Amino acid sequence: MDRGTVGSAQSGRLLVEVREEGTSAVITPAGELDHHTADLLREPVEDCLDRGFARLVVDCSRLEFCDSTGLNVLLGARLRAEEAGGGVHLAGMLPVVARVFEITGAEAVFTVHDTLEAALADAGTGDSKADGPGAGESGGGASGADRPTADRGE
Repeated sequence: MDRGTVGSAQSGRLLVEVREEGTSAVITPAGELDHHTADLLREPVEDCLDRGFARLVVDCSRLEFCDSTGLNVLLGARLRAEEAGGGVHLAGMLPVVARVFEITGAEAVFTVHDTLEAALADAGTGDSKADGPGAGESGGGASGADRPTADRGE
């Protein structure tokens, strides 16, 4: 597996790192995701999708704030990833960020994992078959530590 950083973008309040992990692109935003910094996430997300990664894992463990603009970037990524037969998996959300997803109901449209490791272990589960680097493994299930929203009965 390639664990090297593929790219990064930075502004005073947001740093975004991207790396390949198996068939997934792992995107790690750190700091505040808002109207002023959303493009710093949007651009690498779109680049990953353009390069054929249909499965994106967003490691939210260092994301301290997310407003509606940041949420819209993630929702847009989800739509594009699903069109390509994949999906967007969110991992390790801090409570303040998880609350935004809960209040808006956005958690119901993402697969949410407690940890990055759990999201990566869930590779391909819940994603459709896709061509290219984003094509994941099929089958498998979520571990007890995961919170896949599709299994919540909501």
